[in-house]
Amino acid sequence: MKIIKYSALALVCLLSLGGCSSDDQPNDEKEQEGISPISKVNGSQFIAGYTVAKESVLRAIPSKYIDLARTNLHVAYQHTSHGTHVTYGLYGLQDYKKGDELTFAVTENNPKDNKLDLRDYQMKNYAANGEDASDLSRNETAFIQATRNFLDDANNKAINVVMWAWCDIKGHHVEQNYLPGMQTLISEYGIEGSKIGTAEGQREQPVYFIFMTGHANKGANEGDGRPANQSDLIVNFCKTNKWLCLDYYSIDSHCMNDNYWNDVSDDGYSQAYGGNFYMDWQNNKTLGVDYYENKRSPNGTISYGEHNSQHITANRKAYAMWWILARISGWDGESTE
Repeated sequence: MKIIKYSALALVCLLSLGGCSSDDQPNDEKEQEGISPISKVNGSQFIAGYTVAKESVLRAIPSKYIDLARTNLHVAYQHTSHGTHVTYGLYGLQDYKKGDELTFAVTENNPKDNKLDLRDYQMKNYAANGEDASDLSRNETAFIQATRNFLDDANNKAINVVMWAWCDIKGHHVEQNYLPGMQTLISEYGIEGSKIGTAEGQREQPVYFIFMTGHANKGANEGDGRPANQSDLIVNFCKTNKWLCLDYYSIDSHCMNDNYWNDVSDDGYSQAYGGNFYMDWQNNKTLGVDYYENKRSPNGTISYGEHNSQHITANRKAYAMWWILARISGWDGESTE
């Protein structure tokens, strides 16, 4: 079994209780003591794509890492419509099966003890000079300063995970803007970053930055500057540098039998397949047993992810997101205890 690095307090909690609960020590108190709930990611797998985005994978994650993620992580997530695949999936998952209301509990812009703290749509309000920072596609570099301004605000001192989504990645300069921009933010706010510390102008809590690829485009995925090519650039960068990535394109383009469809839409439709493979799978499965209904907010109205006509896409992206959060919390991606 691989050794996982924790602070002394976190190690004691893991050994004695299987994880620190918010009842033992409030998150704010832990933050004031400078205890970081995020770990340098170990293991060999860093891409949360179609092989990870499965309920069987989620259920096999040791519960202590899900508990650590739920109670210690504070996630800032900025996106537009396609990004709702993650949020709607997360909000619906907690109502899926018995025990999920506790295991995968999540809040939306309303932090509560023992629930994953998700700050949704907040970073766009910190854009500089009137730039549009509603997602990565609107302005290719606006996310950099918007993230700085957000993290430098003392009101956001609890945030320790940041993720930005794409609207449409097609034609954007991933190598020139997105990847260097993320690397810059990591060098400033990541573990041992230049802006992490107790001096004036620094923040105590380091931040983990999750990378993301873009969604699939019907009949237009392959070729320079298109989703498949852009995904390869981001995925290869993350593998090389050992950063975690939520691979939207991989999940969109692989059916439940793990086959790849290069002409697929962001809804699971492929002419080569002969229809919508996610819809076909859902229609042959049982609600509440094999899949669940996504929701617009915790305990809110039922909704597919935006641009979807079925629940499976957002289900899978929620599974992949929890896999990432467990990895950030110290899981090596392989151990079962």
